[in-house]
Amino acid sequence: MPAKKYITWAAAAFVAFYVVSQPDRATRSLNDAADGLASVAGSLVTFVNTLA
Repeated sequence: MPAKKYITWAAAAFVAFYVVSQPDRATRSLNDAADGLASVAGSLVTFVNTLA
């Protein structure tokens, strides 16, 4: 199990480095991910509403 812990820490370090070194791109990526999740949620709501 130590490999999983090392991979988790490495991923967290990479994300932290990315946010610190390129905050504008990190913000844009986060906004794109949020927009994608909102789109998926909207599609799911539409699908469920058509079933009822």
